[in-house]
Formats: sequence, C-alpha cells, structure tokens
Amino acid sequence: MKKFSLPVYLIIIVTVSTLFSGCSQKAGMKNPGATKHTSAARHKATMRSYKVHGKRYHPTYVKVGQVKKGISSWYGPNFHGKQTSNGEVYNMHARTAAHKTWPMDTMVKVNNLQNGKSTIVRINDRGPFVRGRIIDCSYTAGKEIGLDRMGIAKVSIEVLGFAGKIESAATIARNKKLHKQTRVELSNFGVQVGAFRRHEGAQVYKRQHTGMYENYKPIIKRFADVDGAPLYRVWLMGFRSEQEARDFKNNNDLEGAFIVRN
Repeated sequence: MKKFSLPVYLIIIVTVSTLFSGCSQKAGMKNPGATKHTSAARHKATMRSYKVHGKRYHPTYVKVGQVKKGISSWYGPNFHGKQTSNGEVYNMHARTAAHKTWPMDTMVKVNNLQNGKSTIVRINDRGPFVRGRIIDCSYTAGKEIGLDRMGIAKVSIEVLGFAGKIESAATIARNKKLHKQTRVELSNFGVQVGAFRRHEGAQVYKRQHTGMYENYKPIIKRFADVDGAPLYRVWLMGFRSEQEARDFKNNNDLEGAFIVRN
C-alpha cells in the first residue's frame, strides 16, 4: 500500500463520502435506476447497508427466477398513508410488499405453501424486521393468499422481473436453463488499495494487481485534492455488495484500504 503523509489521508477521508453513490451497469445486468415508482436517488439510498434493532442488513443483487422460502406477514391500516422506503405513500389496497434486501420495484410472486394461493407484488418498502419473516405483504396482497385469516404463513417468493415489469414464465424457464437470468447489479463496490500523486506510480500498482484476483480487476480513478493537484487512486472493482468488499478487505493484508463505490 502506498503510504502518504497525514494531510493526504485527511484528503482521502474528506472525499471518500462522495464516492458512495452511483451504480455501474455490466453486460447482462440491469441497472436499477429511476422507474415510474422510484427515483434514482431513492434506489441508491435503499441499496446502502443499514441497521435496524442492532442488526445490519446488506442489500444485494437478485436475479429473475430466484426463489426463497420463509414466513410472510402483512401490514395494513396502521401504515396506510405513511411513506414507504422508496418514497411512495403506502396504499394497503395496492399489491406491494416490503423486503429487507431486494431492490425497489422488484416484481415477486408470493406462494402460500399452506393453502396453494398466490399473488404478485412489487417491492416498495424495507422489512419485515422479525426473525424468520422474509416478506411483508400489503393488506390486499395478503388477503389474496389468506393472510388476513392466518396472520402469517409459510411461503415461497420468486423474482419475476424488475422495474415493475414481469418476465413471462416461458422466458424465465428458458433463461434458467441457459443460465442467462436477468439480474440487477445493485452496486459496484470496490476496495481502494493505493493512492498516488503520480499517474506512473498508479499504473505500476495497477499492473501489479492485474490478474491477482479472479473476480476483481484494478482500475485507476483520477481525483483532485483540495489544492487542485491530481491524486490517482487504484481501486479493485467487481464486488457485488458492500459486505463482499468488506469480507475481501478484512481477509487480505491491505493496510490502509477502504471500501469505495463507483
């Protein structure tokens, strides 16, 4: 790790907060930018890690056809008219739901495994923050699968699409078979491994890290310090979540490294 004097580290600390914004789109992936329901800024905000009741949650990518099993609950009159995580006003009569980590406007089929009923919802909120529960349906969606009578139920949830749009069952089945499911890359996290005053030094460091890690590649980002002088940062990119980047940093001897977001 290239070492710098205290002023340079202060510059890094001051500017790093500006790095945690934006999403990167890669081939075969969809960018979760603005939709008719959710602004791009809200998407970014809802995909940051967050803590509730002392537990930290790390939103990450999902793909069409992905299935998860657990407990579903529902929420209704007490929340009707209040703001949801994506900025909408909660309407208990609409078919929406809360999920702890999936992106806003992900379309999800909820199957009640106890009575065979199902419904389709759009994620527009975070929750439920109860152990074992994986989704919180709106009143109408919950009623369609019997939650108004049961309260909670064992369910399976399947991703059907993104940005409020649903892929056909035939398309999902075909892409699953071909391992080409559509997925959302929610954030392009990275780890800064070096910072240099001279571009040549950054290039040397980049070459040293090229090919060193199978799934991550180094890039050089140019920034200006408070005096306007250039500062060249070497980032390892390709992490699919903040937690993945943190695990990498913690498991490797990278003195002074920290998490960034492209």
